[in-house]
Amino acid sequence: MDFSADFGTAVREHLRLVEDRNAATLAAVAARLLDAVRAGRLVHTAAAGHGLAAVLETFYRAGGLACVRPLFHPGLLPLHGAQASTQLERVPGLAATLVAQARVQPGDVGVVFSNSGVNAFPVEVAAELRKREAYVVAFCSRPHMDSAPARSFAKLGELADAVLDTAIPPGDAVVPTAGGTTGALSTLCATYLWNLLLVRLTTLAGAVPVPLWQSSNLPGGDTANEGFLDRYRAQVPML
Repeated sequence: MDFSADFGTAVREHLRLVEDRNAATLAAVAARLLDAVRAGRLVHTAAAGHGLAAVLETFYRAGGLACVRPLFHPGLLPLHGAQASTQLERVPGLAATLVAQARVQPGDVGVVFSNSGVNAFPVEVAAELRKREAYVVAFCSRPHMDSAPARSFAKLGELADAVLDTAIPPGDAVVPTAGGTTGALSTLCATYLWNLLLVRLTTLAGAVPVPLWQSSNLPGGDTANEGFLDRYRAQVPML
């Protein structure tokens, strides 16, 4: 796909391709999410670097699931040191600590965002989640993951129960310019797939309500959210 000729049109076409390519997996993952919600389980979301934009989309977001707990360390966020965050993503051992602190249980769902799927942190998060019998979902680019050299004992897709493929060319940015490539797609594709999941989840739930955060800027939003805060704060200390 040529993103340089008409970027907006090409991106819209790419999102349609991503939705169509992942249709069966989206349905399967939505069903597992619904099982987890109905059983009172948690959804643990993880990423490093700019993948944390997708984690932020999953957490305490109007219209988002209230039973989400991020597996997060401040050092993974570029705002706390850009180069340091890249280095920390490649350091073994951090994932085991975060997953242990979260007390992941069988029946929980783990969602790991990593466009390349090769760095130590996302790979080890997936491995630690599997040890605790969580259902692991990877959001990554298969073209990038397949072509990138492994930096850990496996690649993310090899450890996940389900892979949602963003289908982004290696490197994330897709528009060539004189100064390099621009137009990164990973955040856009990951958040699109996540919201497709939420819609499919609520459709499957039918008349049975799913715990969804409400906008605090709408009447009744604060009151509705207080109930979720009371319900999940003990399990999700970030709240």
